[in-house]
Formats: sequence, structure tokens, C-alpha cells
Amino acid sequence: MHLPRTPLRPSLSPVLRLLAALPLVVAASMATAQQDPSGFPLDSVGYLNEELPRMEAAIAAKDRSFFHGAMIRTVQFSERWGFKVKANPDLAAYPMCTSAVMDYVVVGMCKLTPSDECEPGLASRFDTNVQRCREVAAKK
Repeated sequence: MHLPRTPLRPSLSPVLRLLAALPLVVAASMATAQQDPSGFPLDSVGYLNEELPRMEAAIAAKDRSFFHGAMIRTVQFSERWGFKVKANPDLAAYPMCTSAVMDYVVVGMCKLTPSDECEPGLASRFDTNVQRCREVAAKK
């Protein structure tokens, strides 16, 4: 039995394109890691302004699955600004924004399914931090 030979070139083409793009991806991630910290409040507000209505809709629809994606997006946002694992000293002037971003998913989950694990003051502290972050962003 003779099997037709499949040229290797078409199967390697996507791999080669990926390898060719890799330096661009690395350069882009390095560029975003070195963002101007003064832009953080505005970026945080933009992120929260996009996410909060979606969260409220998920709560109204009792859609727990939304929060998996929300957590992924929050981690990606925090990685972009370098405060996921350790505090980024360049963002120390904006604790209201980092707290608001990091508390967003937890507050939503606690609104969706209140439990004893939900800290009683978290939602009001979150609202205060969002408002303060918006005020700081408006001044930039």
C-alpha cells in the first residue's frame, strides 16, 4: 500500500508564523510591563466601567459561569500592570484602584451567592474604592 506523501511545508507554515511572531509578542509584553503608572487609574476605571455592567447582568441572570471569565480577565489586567503576584511600587499611589480591580470578582460572587465567607464591609469598601479611583482618573 502506498500512502501519498504530504508535503511538510504547509504543516510547518503555521508553526513558522508563530515563531516569527514570538519576538513581537515578547516585545509587546515588555512594553506593557513598562507602562506609565500615571495611566493606571484611567485604565482601571475603563476596565471596571466595562466589567461592572456585565457583572450586574450576570448577577441578575444568576449566571455563575460569567465569573470564571471575569477572573481570567482580572488576572490578565493585573498582570499587564504588574500587581498580580506582588505589589508594584509604581502603583503605590493608587491603592483604591488596585483594591477595586482585585475585589471586583469577589464582590460579584458575594452578591450572586451571599454566604458567611463574604466579608460584611467588602461591598461598601469596593464601592468607595471604585468612586475614589474614578475621581483620581478624572484628574489625570
